[in-house]
Amino acid sequence: MAFFVNFFMILLEKHIISELKEKLRFCDYCNDLFLQLPSRSSIKKAIKKGTLRLNGSKVESGRWLKENDEITLVDLELNPPKPYDLNLEVVFEDDYFAIINKPSGIVVSGNQFKTIENCLSNNIKSSLQIDALQWPRPVHRLDAPTSGLLVISKTKKAHMELGLQFEHKLIQKKYVAIVQGEIEEKGRIENVINDQEAITEFNKIKSIPSLRNEYLSLVELFPLTGRTHQLRIHMSGKNCPIVGDKLYGKEGNILLHKGLFLSAIALELLHPITKEKLNVKIDVPNKFNSYLEREKRMWNKYKMNT
Repeated sequence: MAFFVNFFMILLEKHIISELKEKLRFCDYCNDLFLQLPSRSSIKKAIKKGTLRLNGSKVESGRWLKENDEITLVDLELNPPKPYDLNLEVVFEDDYFAIINKPSGIVVSGNQFKTIENCLSNNIKSSLQIDALQWPRPVHRLDAPTSGLLVISKTKKAHMELGLQFEHKLIQKKYVAIVQGEIEEKGRIENVINDQEAITEFNKIKSIPSLRNEYLSLVELFPLTGRTHQLRIHMSGKNCPIVGDKLYGKEGNILLHKGLFLSAIALELLHPITKEKLNVKIDVPNKFNSYLEREKRMWNKYKMNT
């Protein structure tokens, strides 16, 4: 989750220490805490640079931690993105923010060249507002293999207001996925991911028989919390992993060059400036329906020949 902190830095992720089972220093606690900092070296560099902060301040890596300390990963907004030429579908746009349809297989931001953030300047119009950001910024994240609606801020106030909506779970999100197996009609999953509460509700749209997977189900997913890989972990935990999931899938789950069958297709939010309620939707990706139709044809052909 990302939101505006002040005129010189953007908050990318936040973690509050709810419990300390042992005494730990700042750099040690941060191991595996943020996806953008995958190694001890990257953690130490971020602390030294001031992008990894403790209670809002730049501190030394050996600082001892205590319960209720807040660890934040920020972007100092010093280096402009390197333009990456990729056409994006812009689903909504005004002078304050935009919503794009993120293609699967591309990370939202980071040190790579091929990122959504590097594409934005070529796809999003510049804001004419007095508090316009230097360049458009994603407000939240989607996993690289996940497609669908991604919110982009164009002004500082919009970035702050939208970030607060995400933080306080005021934005309702709907995903669609194809999962292995025949899942029940509806349900609610509650458990803990990385020591944090994680809740997902789901509705089954339909199930079809499948030669490869016995059954495939098209489901709607409603994350009520925003933990890393939450939907993928929750579906895998029900023994119904999302098709194409290389991390949490099982045999027969991966389709060559087809990617992950998970897409964010609807957002309900308040306009960050006017406070108007907005419902933004896109269609289920074509590859979802094509895959289900192909699997159904294969099953019918098999039944006719047996």
